[in-house]
Amino acid sequence: MQKIPKRVYTLEFKERAVKRVQSGRSIASVAREMGLVEQTVRNWVRRSEAGKLESSAGKAVTPEEMELSRLRAEVAELREENTILRKATAYFAKDAL
Repeated sequence: MQKIPKRVYTLEFKERAVKRVQSGRSIASVAREMGLVEQTVRNWVRRSEAGKLESSAGKAVTPEEMELSRLRAEVAELREENTILRKATAYFAKDAL
């Protein structure tokens, strides 16, 4: 399975997400609205409360790279499903004879 590249977010983006949670909104709704994973928002809130929220130092990922990564992961998943279906077909074909 392909590893999905780490996305890089600006400090302002992280602070905006944290402020929305601190204003009373749920982590799930903020994550859904901003296109993030809930655990990511939860981590940012925790780091902000500890005073350690900072900008990512990783390499910026382009939208094309993210799409390519997503498609590679999808292809891998579909291949695995196809293998399972082949095995199931062979198993049931054996029982029919």
